[in-house]
Amino acid sequence: MIVWLNGTHGVGKTTTSALVQRLIPGSRVLDAEKVGETLMDITPGLPATDNFQHWAPWRPLVVDTARRVLEYTGGTLVMPMTVLVEEYWREISEGLAGHGVEVRHVVLHADPATLRTRILEDHAMGPSPFRLAYVDAYAEAARTWLHDAAHVVDTTDRTPQQVAEQVVATVNAVAPADARR
Repeated sequence: MIVWLNGTHGVGKTTTSALVQRLIPGSRVLDAEKVGETLMDITPGLPATDNFQHWAPWRPLVVDTARRVLEYTGGTLVMPMTVLVEEYWREISEGLAGHGVEVRHVVLHADPATLRTRILEDHAMGPSPFRLAYVDAYAEAARTWLHDAAHVVDTTDRTPQQVAEQVVATVNAVAPADARR
């Protein structure tokens, strides 16, 4: 099974994924961003883009990497990764389903004002123009498709530990037939 933690940059996916891993026995974190970083190392050769998710190989490579890791290790993968383009999410989730991999899609949510404040006050990464640039794109995806395609956990007034516990409770409460893709 995969617990896919979606949501915009700065909402807490990386922090939450480490905490979720501690709460789900036999789980591992697989950051799909590493697949994008690998593709970014292929220079020159790939078209210029502001987001490696736009490169066609990224999505099937994420699917193949995740399924092969699961075949090798078993257990649960916790995958923190922002995916705001519906077509890309469909390609990934349908690809995983085609390999018999169950996906529990959870969106970590915070309102735009809270997100901007968190990003601007982030002591580890500092104020990030890249992260700020995705706040409005997240709000649009949430409004048009993303919240309908996932279980939403509001992070606004929760500690990271509370968010992780809510994610695990959500994952455990979802029957396989009810898992959103």
